[in-house]
Amino acid sequence: MSTDTAARTGTYEGMFLVTQAAAAAFGECVEHINHLFERADATVIAMKKWDERRLAYEMDKQKRGVYILAYFTCPTDMVAHLERDAVISDKIMRLLVTTADHLTEEEIAAHDDRKGLDTEAKLRAEQGAAEETAKSSTVRLGAPVKEEAPAPAAEESAPEASEGDEDAPAAE
Repeated sequence: MSTDTAARTGTYEGMFLVTQAAAAAFGECVEHINHLFERADATVIAMKKWDERRLAYEMDKQKRGVYILAYFTCPTDMVAHLERDAVISDKIMRLLVTTADHLTEEEIAAHDDRKGLDTEAKLRAEQGAAEETAKSSTVRLGAPVKEEAPAPAAEESAPEASEGDEDAPAAE
């Protein structure tokens, strides 16, 4: 009998719900999730963007969210640390972790789309840079240009009566 106690590891499925604002910087969001896995001593087997949806109810003043599905192996006692780090994070709204013992390694490998995540992160970064240059090209320095308003139509007014005029009606 040995006194060596090896940490039990399990295979898990994690569904991350990320805010729309965090998903705008998609590359940073994926890096943040990978950092959470590193802190939990987890090894990512597969990860992919599952969907981008309108939420059933508003959470943290957010109406839309991006779901990221990940399969990973992790020591069983570190799952709670991963969940705690996700709760503390302001980029992640929710995290659901379940065991993935019902799936074979081939089924899990079929869900691996990390290259697709990298591609989408690059596309979003390029799109954001293009929007920034478009905004900066429309910026003007100086006072705003005022449009000339059309001249108002001349109003015909009644001749004013002088104080000494007795025939003029009295102003009340």
